[in-house]
Amino acid sequence: MNFSLFLTELWNARLSLLSGLGNTILISAASVVLGSVLGVFIGLAMTYGAKWLRFIVRLYIDFLRGTPVFVLILACFYILSVVGLDLTAFQAGVLALTLFCSSHVGEIVRGALIAIPAGQTEAAKSVGLTFGQTFVYVLLPQALRQILPTWVNTATEIVKASTLLSIIGVVELLLATQQVISRTYLSLEFYLFAGFVYFLLNFVIEQAGRAVERRISIP
Repeated sequence: MNFSLFLTELWNARLSLLSGLGNTILISAASVVLGSVLGVFIGLAMTYGAKWLRFIVRLYIDFLRGTPVFVLILACFYILSVVGLDLTAFQAGVLALTLFCSSHVGEIVRGALIAIPAGQTEAAKSVGLTFGQTFVYVLLPQALRQILPTWVNTATEIVKASTLLSIIGVVELLLATQQVISRTYLSLEFYLFAGFVYFLLNFVIEQAGRAVERRISIP
């Protein structure tokens, strides 16, 4: 390893790498937020929906969880364009990761809601709370303590899965790194650097999740 040469090339490629890192963060954040919101509704449908709705949602969850993320990304980019829905590579990638995230979050939310005693919901009804108020003020605070650790793991998986978007041309951190390597031939150095950056991203997510977990834990 030529460390001085690596530092020189790293500085020369700083703008492209920062742009790739920014895309990775944006893609991951958008996918996690949108997937989590959709996953909450999926979890509610699985827990409190009608039988026909639970059947449809179960098919949705099982199909997405059983489909490799790589295949899901290609499907969102190529198949949707065939049916007339033209998405950019960035949009298709975010859509694929959002769907993947929602299937996992939906299952997480379902498990957390089932674990809450039914008496909690009945007590909320007895004081006149609507279902929405019951969920926000009674169920969600209790479920959040069980959801958070697994949700953090899902968020870190989305960050790692974002590397697959390079296959459809999204210039995230990995593809930006590969472009630099193709010019400098410093493959080992730049792959180690990219791995370290991904580690830092996931480490920050895990630490933030633990901080929130400590904040909402019951003494």
